[in-house]
Amino acid sequence: MNISRQTVYITGGSTGIGLSLAMKLASQHYKVCIFARDPAKLNQAQSAIRAAGGVCYAYSVDATNMEAVSHTMDYAIREAGVPDILINCVGRAIPHRFENISSSMMMDTMQANVGSTWHVIQALLPHMKAKGRGRIVVTSSMGGLLGVYGYTDYSASKFALIGFSESLRQELKPHNICVQVLCPPDTDTPGLELENQTKPEETRAISQSAGLMSADDVADHTIRGMRKDNFMIIPGMDGKMTWILKRLWPSLTHILMDRIVRRVQNTQPQQPVISHYHRHLARA
Repeated sequence: MNISRQTVYITGGSTGIGLSLAMKLASQHYKVCIFARDPAKLNQAQSAIRAAGGVCYAYSVDATNMEAVSHTMDYAIREAGVPDILINCVGRAIPHRFENISSSMMMDTMQANVGSTWHVIQALLPHMKAKGRGRIVVTSSMGGLLGVYGYTDYSASKFALIGFSESLRQELKPHNICVQVLCPPDTDTPGLELENQTKPEETRAISQSAGLMSADDVADHTIRGMRKDNFMIIPGMDGKMTWILKRLWPSLTHILMDRIVRRVQNTQPQQPVISHYHRHLARA
């Protein structure tokens, strides 16, 4: 990637992986545009990037609202230019057992994870095509490669993003636009702290067995993957081995995960946390 003042748009760029990517890319002379819902967090992120010497624009937008996305992206293009790179980091995870996730909660997760990505790409793609080149990074998850207990709605949305990206890759390759998918493992972010409030014990045990990465480490792996033009960007050796194992021996991954679930269920009864879940959802 020729990074001489290229413009990168990062949705979900005010916290977590998105913010780490924004900080690192700004330090490498990218012009960074960050998008998120919370104006206060956006202002903090923008100030941090500028204090480190980076060029940063910040825009408040609800990426689940197509009309708001179109308006905001048009404004950003007028102010900062058409993106050379688009990184989609908007998403949410509120883990719980399937029977405690209503259809409206499932649709909210799909809209946050799939709808937000769809809207942003749809708004920007005509401009990127007209520019004649570009790169789009879609953030899925290890939960998009391997279904995990407690993540029925989340895994459904993240699997969908991988299928979406594979199709989009074929469509955009003739237009010199590279499409990539980032599949991070559990990452130490504010979003993970929220997840931990509602995780069933089975989910918690599976997550602990997979390890934890920092947002900065995930950002470093992402930038290296972008430079290699890898379609799948999977940070960390544990993640890569899990992906290989799932592809080559899917039954073995099921056996290993079932063993963790049985161990937890044999040591303590399942305790639904409906009231806690609803309190958390109201805050989200």
